[in-house]
Amino acid sequence: MAGYRKLGRTSNQRKAMLRALTTSLILNGKIVTTETRAKEVRKEVEKLIAMAVREKDNYETVTVKAKVARKDKDGKRVKEVVDGKKVTVYDEVEKTIRKDMPSRLHARRQMLQVLYVPTKVAESGKAKDNKKVDLPAKLFDEIAPKYVDRKGGYTRIIKIGPRKGDAAMEVVIELV
Repeated sequence: MAGYRKLGRTSNQRKAMLRALTTSLILNGKIVTTETRAKEVRKEVEKLIAMAVREKDNYETVTVKAKVARKDKDGKRVKEVVDGKKVTVYDEVEKTIRKDMPSRLHARRQMLQVLYVPTKVAESGKAKDNKKVDLPAKLFDEIAPKYVDRKGGYTRIIKIGPRKGDAAMEVVIELV
């Protein structure tokens, strides 16, 4: 007996569908899908959240110096003429960043193998203003702290009823 459901698809189609559903569930908190798909997605999401809970606080805070372009009142870079060329003026700024420890970095990379990197569409409607959502950061910073005291069971499946077209049982899968 197989350790997973085939869902009537080839392996690459099935993996892509499960990645998309898993990404949507973590991004939105809940999705509507069929019961069999939800049970497969639950396995993936539970593993990801357990990994995030385990590695939640495994980082160190480091202060670094960075060069940042100086900007004028309109937000444009300040340029200076040096040897007949226009050169951008940079200021040195100290920033504090969080540096992942090796096991947290490994967990982040494992999460990125399972999840897609979704883009958040900007209100302006311009493609250049769209931002990529860092789902591993969301898992570590928002989702994992909620489940620190919980020993598994991070998702809930609620039956809605049969779908009109093919009578497949539809469910809502959500993070508890």
